[in-house]
Amino acid sequence: MTINCKGSLIDVSSPKVMGILNITPDSFYDGGKYRDESVVMNHVKQMLDEGANFIDVGAYSSKPNADFVSDDDELKRILPVVSSILKEFPDVLLSIDTFRSQVAKACIEMGAAMINDISAGTLDKNMLKTVADLRAPYIMMHMKGTPQTMQQLTDYDNLTKDILFYFSERIATARQLGIIDIIVDPGFGFAKTREQNYELLNQLELFNMLELPVLVGVSRKSMIYKTLGITAKESLNGTSVLNTIALQKGASILRVHDVKEAVECIKLVQSLNPKNS
Repeated sequence: MTINCKGSLIDVSSPKVMGILNITPDSFYDGGKYRDESVVMNHVKQMLDEGANFIDVGAYSSKPNADFVSDDDELKRILPVVSSILKEFPDVLLSIDTFRSQVAKACIEMGAAMINDISAGTLDKNMLKTVADLRAPYIMMHMKGTPQTMQQLTDYDNLTKDILFYFSERIATARQLGIIDIIVDPGFGFAKTREQNYELLNQLELFNMLELPVLVGVSRKSMIYKTLGITAKESLNGTSVLNTIALQKGASILRVHDVKEAVECIKLVQSLNPKNS
């Protein structure tokens, strides 16, 4: 199973790591931490040195009840960072965490490799067509509503079945428009209660029926720290536990704040099945 990133085929049948770079002032874990250019560059270098295959850059916090950010402000935040990273690390595969087609287009044209859309094209009617025209890999996540409303939208007839149906519809739409490389993200923490997040993780292997790479993003989320009665800063061990479970259930990409530990999870899980690594 491969995805085409800027002309290079990336084999995701062997799990990969996506390092998170939030350049927002209000992200739940690292908000405001990466605003100085030298700090950003050092963090990107560290993640790459530790084995990150992709760097996911986001300029709009998608945590519950996050502040609204205008299109112009998102562009002002993200474009200088993308430019600086690509100048310093020209071979880096940048993923752009945005649900706006205007931001996606500007970043891909600047040299980013893929788009990571929390809304799977539902918050911007032009997103899927734009991604198709750009011929970029597309990560589509499951969410209901917006970051401001999603926590009130947690009713499902059958959680996993409903999400699989959602993806089958979104994938079909994306394929009709010409998007070739699609990655699905079940959306842990987005329009889901803590109990639903664990139900979803427990049934994660069912997403393999989509025959697409599955991205899992549970890094330091409240499903970990609220369950354990700790803070996000204390949630690295819990993150590694859930990442290990996700890998055993078929996850292709781990989206994480802590790259070194995620790479270690992959190496250890692969040691259980060395013929598949």
